[in-house]
Amino acid sequence: MTYTEVPGARVPIRMWADPAGVEDVAMQQLRNVSTLPWIKGLAVMPDVHFGKGATVGSVIAMKGAVCPAAVGVDIGCGMSAVRTSLTANDLPGDLSRLRRRIEDAIPVGRAMHDSPVDPRRLHGLPTAHWDDFWGRFDGVAEAVRFRHERAHKQMGTLGGGNHFWELCLDADDRVWIMLHSGSRNIGKELAEYHIGEAQKLPHNHGLIDRDLAVFVADTPQMAAYRHDLFWAQEYARHNREVMMALSQDVLRREFKKAGVTFDEVISCHHNYVAEETYEGMDLLVTRKGAIRAGGGEYGIIPGSMGTGSYIVRGLGNPDSFNSASHGAGRRMSRNAAKRRFTAQDLKEQTRGVECRKDAGVVDEIPAAYKPIEQVIDQQRDLVEVVARLKQVVCVKG
Repeated sequence: MTYTEVPGARVPIRMWADPAGVEDVAMQQLRNVSTLPWIKGLAVMPDVHFGKGATVGSVIAMKGAVCPAAVGVDIGCGMSAVRTSLTANDLPGDLSRLRRRIEDAIPVGRAMHDSPVDPRRLHGLPTAHWDDFWGRFDGVAEAVRFRHERAHKQMGTLGGGNHFWELCLDADDRVWIMLHSGSRNIGKELAEYHIGEAQKLPHNHGLIDRDLAVFVADTPQMAAYRHDLFWAQEYARHNREVMMALSQDVLRREFKKAGVTFDEVISCHHNYVAEETYEGMDLLVTRKGAIRAGGGEYGIIPGSMGTGSYIVRGLGNPDSFNSASHGAGRRMSRNAAKRRFTAQDLKEQTRGVECRKDAGVVDEIPAAYKPIEQVIDQQRDLVEVVARLKQVVCVKG
């Protein structure tokens, strides 16, 4: 489909979703965003739904300003995936041992490593940048610096909520590793600190929604936020790199006879800010629940823990600010899912997948998400499908 244009206060709202099918509170959030004086464009992805601060599945392009609540508290959250040399025939009939090995190697939920992971001991992980990256932690907001040890120990951890690790098969029965995580607690605390700072600034006092408070260019507050934002985005990328390296080491040990090898890793943020140029304007583009889909760029659009996911290639559509959806998108809240479904429902909907099937993850049940095939179909002018993956193992916190 091509987009539907809905009137907004300062810019039109370009929607790759049926406006009639979007909940009223999400549409109001989008209209509120369109009132910001700095906004130059607003694109809405087919996985759109109500979110804290700003709508999930939105792409907000602003000139000389950025809204920290629109980025969200999981700065740099995103996906990584890699195709392996293994095939379905290499996998054992019982995948529970492999799931346990991954859970032993990668802490989930609020857990962390007992001591920081040494990247020099991980196969193929580049480390030249490591000292410089951690050296820049000394420049983050003073209120958050006491989390230094925790940030080190959470590097290479999955987290909870909708974060996951999966082993998948493609149409050719090739085995893939795929994972979803972000900047963990350190990103959350940095985001919350800066959201609070933005809301104190006088230029934000007249906004229609205090969650849309922004930092503006050429101010010390903007400079401080940009430093911490880009550092946290880098943390999220390194976090996924470490988990991917840990995952590959597990597969090397578990499949020694097969001599497993790995293709180049595909990785993409879907909660972040990027400096990009459109129509001759240098803009700050915030993607909250959206991936960059520039021409020829690879991306990952996951479904739920019982359906499947897609590897895609961007078509470079400037109308969407070179963006596409970040996943299937929720069609009901976590609390609504817990009220409606049971652990037995989860067991039935994840049949054939080695995963948790208890009440603790009922809020992640596939029925709580939009159909991933429909979401993909609504953005055929944004991406082309490279591969469809179906999970056989899913690890969640």
